[in-house]
Amino acid sequence: MFRHLWIGLFAATVAAAADEPTLRDGVLYYPEGLDVPAAMTPVEAEYIRGHPLGAGRSATSPPVGPLRCASEYEPMAGILLAWEGGSSYTNIVRQMAVSITTIGDADVFIACDSSSEANSVASTLSSYGADMSRVRTIVRNTDSIWIRDYGPRYCHEGSCRVIIDHVYNRPRPNDDAYSSYFQNAVGHAYYKHDLVHGGGNYHLNSVGVSAATELILNENPSMSQADIVDVWRTYQNVETHIHDAFPTSVDSTQHIDMWMQIVGDTNIIISDWPDDSGSIQDLICDEAALYYQGLGWTVSRTPAFDSGWTHWTYTNMVLCNDLVLLPKYDYISNTFDSQALAAVQAAMPDRQVVQITCDGLANSAGVMHCITMHMPAHVGGINPTTYVRSPSGGIFDPGDLVPVQWISDDDEFDVVNVDIDFSVDSGVSWSSVVSMTADDGTYVWEVPDVATSNGVIRVRARDGDGNLGGSLSGEFAVEGTSVPGDVDGDGYCNVNDILAVVAAWGPCAPSCPEDLDADGSVEVDDILIVLGYFEG
Repeated sequence: MFRHLWIGLFAATVAAAADEPTLRDGVLYYPEGLDVPAAMTPVEAEYIRGHPLGAGRSATSPPVGPLRCASEYEPMAGILLAWEGGSSYTNIVRQMAVSITTIGDADVFIACDSSSEANSVASTLSSYGADMSRVRTIVRNTDSIWIRDYGPRYCHEGSCRVIIDHVYNRPRPNDDAYSSYFQNAVGHAYYKHDLVHGGGNYHLNSVGVSAATELILNENPSMSQADIVDVWRTYQNVETHIHDAFPTSVDSTQHIDMWMQIVGDTNIIISDWPDDSGSIQDLICDEAALYYQGLGWTVSRTPAFDSGWTHWTYTNMVLCNDLVLLPKYDYISNTFDSQALAAVQAAMPDRQVVQITCDGLANSAGVMHCITMHMPAHVGGINPTTYVRSPSGGIFDPGDLVPVQWISDDDEFDVVNVDIDFSVDSGVSWSSVVSMTADDGTYVWEVPDVATSNGVIRVRARDGDGNLGGSLSGEFAVEGTSVPGDVDGDGYCNVNDILAVVAAWGPCAPSCPEDLDADGSVEVDDILIVLGYFEG
């Protein structure tokens, strides 16, 4: 395989042209307006010799619930961007934001270094026709524009969006910390693994197939390929194929998004090299095309060109609902622009393709995909969702203090509180545990004295508009002395209990034994509880 030393050679490819950060008193500084490249600069390469990437960071426990990682071609709520660099960068961000908020029917979340910058960005986007109701500025320092490499990777745990983070493969501290900050801004659950990684070296579909280049092996020399693949399997529920990497003389990042884009469950676009037939990069792309064709996928090809240490690519595109943002270039023949446009339109005929001139980014070792991160749509629509992590299984005794743990999600990031309920009959009927408690993810529940093997907990989240939605825990048992539905306390559920419920029909205040679901009223639901445990 074509393996290369990722530190030294990355630096060599950008040594002449890179806008360098400065090193003062052992700390890297990234002045505002600096066109920081996607590839590592010589100053950064020297810095990490004494400051290993990821030092001081530790992995969290992985997700515990049903997990599906979000693809880029599925419905999107928003696209994350960073307002960094000079006008050659920000003019492209501005064009992207306008198209995303209008044609793309999605929000943009733009990282800004200060409130004054956020105000300036809003004014700029408004003047160019962005839908300002869809522009969200996030005031938080970033070091570079390349948010694909350091931003949050989204998966779904149950029906909730969750963030999966990694160690950024550049010594850019504000960038590396951005995902953990962003999760607080939107209230999504957050997990991190310990792979040193750049998010652009990763693609996946919506059914658990993913791909990266062998760069990931060089970035994590203490781990085997099987170990690395297992990290992604554990944290993202995917199976990853490792492809050969381009020579750094062709692409200094060696990222897979520079020559591949997955556009459907079994549809992919891969670069072709009409002016470099038989080159290493051409062979890598051809081999990848054959690999996916062998899996039964439909493979489309777009041209690519290498000149002057710059990789001119069209696969580094951005998908957002019915929109495709496709690069075009002033530097190279517009014949390639036209060929790429035709191929992308044929591959995705139901999407509108907007071409944006991207020379300013390509000269810095990336294009539009490299400066975006995708946030998938909330699966619950306007209703909040939850995933109940615990309890799930087990046997409890009356009086046990059991942690109820959950995560939540909402289309407007606006969960204000939750209701927690208990059922002894797999959710047929419910009794309240607590109402309108804080959405802090944990509540200690004292197990009541009931006997059931079909206990479940329900956590329903409420948003600021009063919309309610939630999910159930796994089933568990309670070894209580009381029989559910036994109103008269004789140890059996029979006709006497039904008669007692009927006799007490109506409001029940402050409480009565016939009100089996503890809702303040004796009614049909209480009859159903008795019938659910009826023994004759």
